[in-house]
Amino acid sequence: MAARGPDGKGLWVSPDELVGFGHRRLSIIDLTEAGAQPMTSADGRFVITFNGEIYNYRDLRRSLEATGRVFSSQSDTEVLLHLFAEKGDAMARELRGMFAIAIWDSLRRSLLLMRDPYGIKPLYYSDDGRTLRFASQVKALLAPGGVSRERDPAGQVGFFLFGHVPEPFTIYRAIRALPAGSLLTIDRRGVGEVRRYHSIAGTYCEAETHTSPPGAPGEQRASSGLREALLESVRYHLVADVPVGAFLSAGIDSGALVGLMRDAGQQDIQTITLSFAEFRGSADDEAPLAAEVARLYGTRHATRVVSESEFASDLPRILDAMDQPSIDGVNTWFVSKAAHELGLKVVVSGLGGDELFGGYPSFKDIPNWVRLLGAPSRIPLVGRMSRALAERIGGALGLNPKAAGLLEFGGTYAGAYLLRRGLFMPWELARVLEPGVVRAGLARLSPLDHIAAELQPAPQSPQVRVAVLESSLYMRNQLLRDTDWAGMAHSLEVRIPLVDSVLLSKVARLGLPAAGRASKRLLANVPRRPLPQRVTERAKTGFGIPVGRWMLPKRSHVAETAQTYARQWACFVAEVLPNGAAA
Repeated sequence: MAARGPDGKGLWVSPDELVGFGHRRLSIIDLTEAGAQPMTSADGRFVITFNGEIYNYRDLRRSLEATGRVFSSQSDTEVLLHLFAEKGDAMARELRGMFAIAIWDSLRRSLLLMRDPYGIKPLYYSDDGRTLRFASQVKALLAPGGVSRERDPAGQVGFFLFGHVPEPFTIYRAIRALPAGSLLTIDRRGVGEVRRYHSIAGTYCEAETHTSPPGAPGEQRASSGLREALLESVRYHLVADVPVGAFLSAGIDSGALVGLMRDAGQQDIQTITLSFAEFRGSADDEAPLAAEVARLYGTRHATRVVSESEFASDLPRILDAMDQPSIDGVNTWFVSKAAHELGLKVVVSGLGGDELFGGYPSFKDIPNWVRLLGAPSRIPLVGRMSRALAERIGGALGLNPKAAGLLEFGGTYAGAYLLRRGLFMPWELARVLEPGVVRAGLARLSPLDHIAAELQPAPQSPQVRVAVLESSLYMRNQLLRDTDWAGMAHSLEVRIPLVDSVLLSKVARLGLPAAGRASKRLLANVPRRPLPQRVTERAKTGFGIPVGRWMLPKRSHVAETAQTYARQWACFVAEVLPNGAAA
């Protein structure tokens, strides 16, 4: 785990040698030794190891000092110790940031594990009935031995369904992820029940009870409220004792954040964009427009060119850094590498904008499917029979395999979301996994129930329901997790102002997200100097890299490099999935 914290390391073991905390440090707030971890409270009762940042720690510190609390450092870690002493696990609701926290109470002989509301920072644990282990990486739990490597069929099936392993499952049965926005207490009685203190769906539902009727606030008022909320979030996310740079694409999300960084008073902004020779002159080339945005806001801009040969050279390191199997993250690897080369420890990312402002096609597609297919999908056996028929004729007609499941799954939000985001459909899994693994995995994961659980409580707005699903599933399990492992592999902390529980509550009360690009246009106009029309009207392309082109044969036979990539990927998949899956 050295790359996650190259600036220092610490170890604390209790006097009876029954409890131990280890920590790797990436120094960002209070760079002195006074901020080192694990950290013990002045009275010796509490010990903490903490990964992440608490952006409102200065506000919290002032409140604690008003009660007589005395501090010996300028760190957010010490604030957590004092806050826990005052409020116990109720402190979770007062924290604004990204975090995975463990606090040992030596008097009560209890351990508290806590994870941030969105799950930006990972926290995994394993309990064999004798020893409780926890870490920021699955591999860290496996490294010393003592944890079973038996595969979890739910994790395996989840990977082929979604392209990632859905929490709380991991690829190993003995290791679980502490769910986002949750607490877990371990004491003499053992491991307690996971307790949830934050819900994205619940936040939206609460906002719906306070939101004015559609159209009532007016665009001007909504824009003003949005600017205030976003500027506040950006200011909090700039709190650091080291420079904070920014990933900059040609899209609205990152561009608006850079504009807001300038509005927040940051004078020196280093921005980074990726470029590929294969994209040059096409709509996928983000470099020219990103450079224009950088000039608009006066940043020090770097365009980092990534070549096929660099991809081939880095691929073994990418697969080694990937903590759990994922179909994404390579793009974040290279832009994080570029930021590290520029000497940055912290960057701001526009991740989360599509989930918060309705930027995906799913915000239109899923409600339409549910509206059109809801009634016929409820007729007994019709959906299953139509799928069986469509599977037989679909291949001959060249139909997408998902089309076979439209009538069976498209009538509910959970089913429509599986169709929209799924890689393989449940009925296709036997082609890539052993039948026994498929049966056990589907029974253990229960994909439709797993998706539907995130809609409890269920918001009224169709677009808001999609926002909940995209934020709680795709963003949490794919985008945030990939950002964490790819960024931390380069000792880089990626901060995400658009993924913030306080901001979520404020934006939800403005009645966002809206269907289409209406919300995104509001976001583009939030900076004092709005984004140019070329950015706002640009068709969405995503943050892609030309891996497909690099892996295609360049002659009539398969290129040697493509064979190398395939072999490396197959070895990785074979390591974490059952025999035969790599084929």
